[in-house]
Amino acid sequence: MQLVVLAGVFLLIWFLVFRRMGAGGGGAGFLGSFGRSRHRLANKEQSKVTFQDVAGIDEAKEEVTEIIEFLKNPRKFTRLGGRIPRGVLLVGEPGCGKTLLAKAIAGEAEVPFFSISGSDFVEMFVGVGASRVRDLFKQAKDSSPCIIFLDEIDAVGRKRGMGFNGGGHDEREQTLNAILVEMDGFDSSDQVIVIAATNRMDVLDPALTRPGRFDRQINVPLPDLKGRVQILRIYADKVKCGPDVDLNRLARGTPMFSGADLAALVNEAAIAATMAEKEYVEQADMEEARDKVRWGRARKSRVIDEKEKEITAWHEAGHALVQHHSEDADPLHKVSIIPRGEMGGATFSLPEKDRYLYTRRYCKATLQVVLGGRVAEELFSGDISSGAASDIAHATALARRMVLDWGMSDKLGFVRYSADDHRPMFPDLGAKEYSDRTAEVIDAEVRALIDEAYHATRTQLETHRQELQRLAAALLKYETLSADDVRRICEGETLDKPTVNDLLEREHAKAAPADAPPAPATKPVAEPG
Repeated sequence: MQLVVLAGVFLLIWFLVFRRMGAGGGGAGFLGSFGRSRHRLANKEQSKVTFQDVAGIDEAKEEVTEIIEFLKNPRKFTRLGGRIPRGVLLVGEPGCGKTLLAKAIAGEAEVPFFSISGSDFVEMFVGVGASRVRDLFKQAKDSSPCIIFLDEIDAVGRKRGMGFNGGGHDEREQTLNAILVEMDGFDSSDQVIVIAATNRMDVLDPALTRPGRFDRQINVPLPDLKGRVQILRIYADKVKCGPDVDLNRLARGTPMFSGADLAALVNEAAIAATMAEKEYVEQADMEEARDKVRWGRARKSRVIDEKEKEITAWHEAGHALVQHHSEDADPLHKVSIIPRGEMGGATFSLPEKDRYLYTRRYCKATLQVVLGGRVAEELFSGDISSGAASDIAHATALARRMVLDWGMSDKLGFVRYSADDHRPMFPDLGAKEYSDRTAEVIDAEVRALIDEAYHATRTQLETHRQELQRLAAALLKYETLSADDVRRICEGETLDKPTVNDLLEREHAKAAPADAPPAPATKPVAEPG
């Protein structure tokens, strides 16, 4: 009896589902609205983005100019018998401007822009994805000339047969097959360009990237120094900036930032200035926003034990002092013991340029800067703490790259020992490419590089011990020091700036009622050592 009831319930649900699906009717047939494309359409009047809104990727913009010319004047390319690529694949890290570039192409060509994410094709019902692909391409052909933009194409374009289903035809594979068929079915009169974006080029099916489909592959890289200045200028023009805002200096302090990161930086600075009721965004707002985007919000309310605060001050003073005296490492920008994100403090660099090559002298100098915090802890208390965990990881990773990838070991020489990182499946199961004896030599060479840097750092900090003491005391007093502050302290000068206690007293005075008694005087911080 129970089986009969369950069967009846199942049949009722099945009937209701397919009745709802059939209600869509129209061109989608039996699947109804489920088989209709869920794309977003921006017609040529709505496509407001142009190349003026895109910066930092000049080479990528140059590569797509012929696409724009084809959409504007297709006969120009057929006159000599040429064939314009119908598929363009934009490859780059998240936030680099792939979607913005695709919108700018449509805006420059003044054509409709059909956009959809790869995940929008896939549903629980078999055949829905393929039906949506056919519907999308049909509408695009009816609206030609136009652009179809497939964002995150790797959601449906992964190599077939990579799953655990024995290579069977799952929903994603059927969707991929439909895309391939539609791209092969373009007539010479169809003025439709298909642009796809991905940050996982290594997992795409080879059938997608063969000639005739996505044969034009354009790299969209992270912006360089010049590109970051251009991007910052675009977004800074949209907010009210003060006269002290230095975009060139800000760009130097944002290596490896994507365009999206820089947009978030300017927006965070504008929000901070608004909350502080300022008339315009200042350089200090930009600097704080940069630190927030990269490392997280400052945790000023976090209660820290005085002993731990002293250890943190010595640790960061060690980093800052080594970097201040180093000729080969990146210049010092500032040092702070204010907790930010998961960090108890941080020392920030300000590179003078983007680095594409790393010399052995630069790497060794960087190792010494990284080890400066742990060595300073030892000199201060004769003990060590877990605060150097990220420094240990950074130093080990850098030393291993010097030995395994860059041939900077005299014993191992001009040989690469690191494994291939581009295995599409199970990358950690690859066979080791060297013997156990070689592995021992590699470990010894990595250890030798770190030990050499450790001893050099210890010698340097012992030589400048008085400067280290003054820096640690100043960090306890001011919490944040600029590179110029560090220079003046090392030269024995005094700083003329409000201390942390001064700032706290001002905040209490603002918050306290007019008739409240004055706050008790705070005890001055004694210099360690």
